[in-house]
Amino acid sequence: MCALPGPRGPWAPLLLLAFLGAAHPCVADESPPDSSFTIQPAREEMMAKYSNLSLESHNISLTEHSSVPIEKNITLEKPSNIALMCLFTTSGNLSLVNVTWKKDNELLKDNYLTNATGSILYSQYMVAIVDSNQMGSYSCFFEEQKEQRGTFNLKVPEIHGKNKPLITYVGDSTVLTCKCHDCVPLNWTWYSSNGSVQVPVDVQTTEKYVINGTYANETKLKIMQLSEEDKGFYWCHAIFLLGESKNHIELVVLSYLVPLKPFLAIAAEVVLLVAIILLCEMYTQKKNKHLEEDKEFEQIEQLKSEDSNGIENSVPRHRKN
Repeated sequence: MCALPGPRGPWAPLLLLAFLGAAHPCVADESPPDSSFTIQPAREEMMAKYSNLSLESHNISLTEHSSVPIEKNITLEKPSNIALMCLFTTSGNLSLVNVTWKKDNELLKDNYLTNATGSILYSQYMVAIVDSNQMGSYSCFFEEQKEQRGTFNLKVPEIHGKNKPLITYVGDSTVLTCKCHDCVPLNWTWYSSNGSVQVPVDVQTTEKYVINGTYANETKLKIMQLSEEDKGFYWCHAIFLLGESKNHIELVVLSYLVPLKPFLAIAAEVVLLVAIILLCEMYTQKKNKHLEEDKEFEQIEQLKSEDSNGIENSVPRHRKN
């Protein structure tokens, strides 16, 4: 088989030449080519058609001892030719390793090259990314005693909004901002949702909304004269040649009475506590007054009783003749 340099050598140009149809069988190999390693070059018409696109190369390294699948995220803003390389290192027989490629869950049957050198098995998939149909996840599978997987996730750039809810008040104005770092979308759009349905923000027929941005990589939505009906989620969409990216900002609109509710609750508790204290004080005073009146009544009754006893004792007793 054709031996390729190690992963740190100049293997990428050689593999690309194979995809361009310039690869030839090696005659210096000591053993005959193994049927397990087949070269399936990309279609020449495809390469010629997209030869003006820039080329990007990405690779993933796997071993027979890898415990989890390895993933790599690739951000694409514009059409490009992409070379995806998987390197699999094993101590076993490379001819017994089955290699396959999938896009999402669909098996890929062409446009990839498989070859080996030493204890390393190389597999490269070449794809021209020209629209959103080619975006997605591309996975290489090496099946020996255990299946190993490496996945390349092709995505458009992410946009960033505000992670925490934006809190405002009725009657105020607010500005919602979304940004795309190190990228320039073709266009920006805004949607609002107070449930599962997203509705385009109408800036043509109402003066409530204004959309602008200081730079091409950002967009700002200004909402004026806020009402409680304006609360909900606002979605910013960035349009790219290869797809669409979106993010959302949660808007919370409060009335001015809402911040006063805690203070009103505290004031109500204080009033209630004072009322309870006053009632207890009045009850205590009334009870003490009754006790004093009862005590005074007992003293008067006792004095009357003593006076009555004194009169009876002062009356002389007459002996009967």
